[in-house]
Amino acid sequence: MGIFFSFSMIIALVVIAFAGVQLANMQFIFGVVIPYAAIATFLIGVGFRVYKWGRSPVPFRIPTTCGQQKSLPWIKHSRFENPDSTFDVVVRMALEVFLFRTLFRNLKAETREGRVAYGSDKWLWLAGLALHVTFFVVLLRHLRFFMEPVPFFVNLTDSLDGFMQVGTPHLLITGVVLLLAAVYLFFRRISIPQVRYISLPADYFPLFLIMSIAISGILMRYFTKVDLVRIKALTMGLVTIGPVETDGIGAIFFVHIFLISILLAYFPFSKLMHMGGVFLSPTRNMANNSRIKRHINPWNYPVKVHTYEEYEEEFRDKMKSVGLPLEKE
Repeated sequence: MGIFFSFSMIIALVVIAFAGVQLANMQFIFGVVIPYAAIATFLIGVGFRVYKWGRSPVPFRIPTTCGQQKSLPWIKHSRFENPDSTFDVVVRMALEVFLFRTLFRNLKAETREGRVAYGSDKWLWLAGLALHVTFFVVLLRHLRFFMEPVPFFVNLTDSLDGFMQVGTPHLLITGVVLLLAAVYLFFRRISIPQVRYISLPADYFPLFLIMSIAISGILMRYFTKVDLVRIKALTMGLVTIGPVETDGIGAIFFVHIFLISILLAYFPFSKLMHMGGVFLSPTRNMANNSRIKRHINPWNYPVKVHTYEEYEEEFRDKMKSVGLPLEKE
């Protein structure tokens, strides 16, 4: 049910944008008003979520660990599985953010001859890493539409992306890989019964949205030509808060930018916010040094305690009469 609902939503969004431009001549609405509204929603929404997370109290050390904690000198400490310092936490976070280290260790469980067997499952890690890396490169390449002059690193990225020089215009690898990675993640979600069972429309909708953005971008580059000069003028107008005429660009462009606007506006309210949440997660950004330093909950109210010294002083005669060892004779 979630698949058809999410897919129907994407089809409806495409039809709305295409009809709005082709039939109602609403190029200014889809090319200027909606992108500005989406950017504002994205910035305010992300800022509010980060602010709310940042104010959440974390009185305890609750990092997720899967290695030996630092303790006695002769016991080998697993630094990045169970960090005890800020440096180790930073390294662990960097490995997680840039290499998806936890996902790399993902295992699949199967029942073989009545027994549970575990095996390596690197395809999910590879597809997830490919999706995120190519999405970042695509965003980086698109900076050429929003900056003048175009920075050298943007041109360098574009050259490296199309180094194979296949076709005219030359094939950009990241666009194709982005689409293939999203397609793989979708088919994995529907082909594994356990994953399909727990999947919701909120899981399918972003995948369909990313696929539709990639497809519309590929259509613009290789099949349906658009006026790049007018697009550059429009995007520079958006950046400089000086919108220009939007006529003569082509409906497919407005479909593309409308879908991107939907993704931006949807971002703060979706699971995509893990991009910011990973840095604010106390299970990841805290050092597990509870054996080195005592952490006291600041919200604890004062409690009258009975120390061992007081206990021994109170029951000294009775303890001595039954032969119990005493700290102080």
